[in-house]
Amino acid sequence: MNLQLNNKFALVCGSTAGIGKATAQALAEEGTIVTLIARNEDKLKTVLAALPQHRNHDYIVADFSNPEELKQKVGSYIKENHGFHILVNNTGGPAGGPIFSAKVEEFESAFTQHLKCNHVLAQTIVPFMKEENYGRIINVISTSVKQPLDGLGVSNTIRGAVANWSKTLANELGQFGITVNNVLPGATGTERLTEIIKNKSAKTGKSEEEAANAMKNAVPAKRFARPEETADAITFLASARAAYINGINLPVDGGRTKSL
Repeated sequence: MNLQLNNKFALVCGSTAGIGKATAQALAEEGTIVTLIARNEDKLKTVLAALPQHRNHDYIVADFSNPEELKQKVGSYIKENHGFHILVNNTGGPAGGPIFSAKVEEFESAFTQHLKCNHVLAQTIVPFMKEENYGRIINVISTSVKQPLDGLGVSNTIRGAVANWSKTLANELGQFGITVNNVLPGATGTERLTEIIKNKSAKTGKSEEEAANAMKNAVPAKRFARPEETADAITFLASARAAYINGINLPVDGGRTKSL
């Protein structure tokens, strides 16, 4: 299937590791010109060097704890270089823990890094998408959008807010050839998953291997996802082939989520 992504411009957030890194690679392999964005310049350079070199890929150094600085940096980049047809919003999840014991500051920090940053990026990038009559905004969230996950109180709360923001945006932008969709990863082999397994091990007294196996057994596929599998779903939603898919929540979780 020809995804018709050749020479499209994409901004991939959180692209130095895990799903973000795999997505940058998948898009680049389809001919997309990728701009990486994250806060660690050394890691950005490493990922950039591994992308197919027949395209002028690039990177932006930005910290998602400061939405206004993020907006300024991306806005300046667009003025000096080019706009983006594709925006992949992807940021590391909040720390785990029960919701009742969460500090207000934890909610505020997560809201800033996820919803506020998603919003300023969309506002900065959408004008170019409208000019091109082509736009794909894909938000990497979590299956907690459909089924809250135990021990991830702040994350469950913020992820739900992002999903509702996304659905509202999809309704507003569809008329301009722009789609807005959410990909909901399940347990995926990333640094984030390693952290969750360690927390479960400490909480239950089980070994990390036992905690990991219990999580795998909750999945019909009986394994964790590879980041590349989630990246493939994102890449399809970014393509011209997905033009009539808009406003959805797509779980990529091996069937773990119980709801429809």
